[in-house]
Amino acid sequence: MDYLFNTDKLKYVKGDKPDVDCILCSIVENDPKVPALEVYRTELSLICLNLYPFNAGHLMVLPMRHVESYEDLSKEEGMDIFNLTQISIEILNDLFKPAGYNVGFNVGMGSGASIPHIHQHIVPRYNNEVGFLDVIGGAKILVVDPKDVLTMLSEKFSKIGS
Repeated sequence: MDYLFNTDKLKYVKGDKPDVDCILCSIVENDPKVPALEVYRTELSLICLNLYPFNAGHLMVLPMRHVESYEDLSKEEGMDIFNLTQISIEILNDLFKPAGYNVGFNVGMGSGASIPHIHQHIVPRYNNEVGFLDVIGGAKILVVDPKDVLTMLSEKFSKIGS
């Protein structure tokens, strides 16, 4: 039972959220109303865990400044996000050895984006992920507790550049 984690995002989608203007800006600002999910930051971008991960190691890469549309990212922000995506995948490969990834942006409400602050998802994918609990119980078994994932990733990212 230590590794059974219900990703119950329904409450969040229905409005049970921290009272902040932008949850991602709040993560950037280390707002105490929002869980501490930051893994790594540069001058332009930040990597954080997804509060409701699809899989262990589900990360989001976002610009530090509040940007709502993809085309409003500066070239420097775009390159920084790209660079951090490469580094993230290297670290996730080392820690979790996934079979593949879904990497991308949900741009606009029609795409399923629930947060206006632009951000890229990095979702590790594993062979035979869908199981009985996923389909019947609305729960997902993650290989590790998300709090442990945050610690593991933070340790790896702290070694960048050293």
